Amino acid sequence: MGHTVDILAVFGTMFGVVTTLGLGVLQINSGLNALFDVPINTSTQIILIAFITLLAAGSLFLGLDKGIKRLSNMNILFTAVLLSFVVILGPTQFILNSFVENIGNYLHQVIPLGLWTESYRGEENWQSSWTIFYWAWWISWSPFVGVFVARISRGRTIREFILGVLLIPITILFLWFTAFGGSSVHMELMAAADPSIASPGLIEAVKADTGSAIFKLMESFPFTAAMNALIVVMIVLWFVTSSDSASFVIDMLTSGGDTNPPKIQRLFWAGTEGIIAAVLLAAGGLQALQAASIVSGFPFAIVIVIMMYSLLRGLSRDRLILYRNQQWFVTEESAEHNSANEFRDEELLTGPPDLETYDN
Repeated sequence: MGHTVDILAVFGTMFGVVTTLGLGVLQINSGLNALFDVPINTSTQIILIAFITLLAAGSLFLGLDKGIKRLSNMNILFTAVLLSFVVILGPTQFILNSFVENIGNYLHQVIPLGLWTESYRGEENWQSSWTIFYWAWWISWSPFVGVFVARISRGRTIREFILGVLLIPITILFLWFTAFGGSSVHMELMAAADPSIASPGLIEAVKADTGSAIFKLMESFPFTAAMNALIVVMIVLWFVTSSDSASFVIDMLTSGGDTNPPKIQRLFWAGTEGIIAAVLLAAGGLQALQAASIVSGFPFAIVIVIMMYSLLRGLSRDRLILYRNQQWFVTEESAEHNSANEFRDEELLTGPPDLETYDN
């Protein structure tokens, strides 16, 4: 069973990152086209995949602290600069108001939307190409993100983990989507309400090429070229850190759980991700990438349900584990045999046992 889960995790991680890499180069290609009039075609995108793969390989060779950590810190800095730029120079009041309202709308709609299946919409098939695709894409990311975050969070409590991995990032994501999406919506609303205001053309840009939307938005802000260049650099760095983190985790899974696998194997997996992304992009473009995510994400969804049950069962035994650690015994068997009061009915243990004290 354990090997089966590892195999599913490897395939899920591989195709999840491959999909991300493929979609990322589409957006990078759009940004380079806006900056330097670089042609948007498959050849350019394959060259970009090779370039990002080489950067990821270099980061992997430097290691966790010198490579991935430094790039991640740079990304956080660039993200803060870009987000502050949009919030301050954009429709600030509209962004802040919609930020609060968007959180309320999400909490209000999360259950209805989670159960919505497009049953009464005819043959539009919108949900399968978007909702199910993103659902499978994020699930395919779950094995490597879970393992990697656990690897760098060693020593943290569950409370600290939930705060640092779930609550704070979700709040930042709400603000991020509100800032960029809210700015776009505000511009279109102003243009629709006042004929003297020209439409920024965001709707047409998204219909023509989804990857060009953010660069089209930046045309309404000052320092357009500088901001577009920063966005391209950020996208490259985000996908480099994703690729080298995924390669690190895949190597851990395929080397028997070794937390410091050989670097040559990490380079192999990074190169494999780049090759698969290039092949899928050349063979079928966006549709091939979406199909790869759905195929790899569905099997691991079943594994996640089983893992949820296992986590609850493991946490229910947490008091007993803490007690045994206090007894300074390495294994459960030695704790049971050396304890003055053995717990033969462990399932009845409802709280920390009374520990015997010894006078010096």
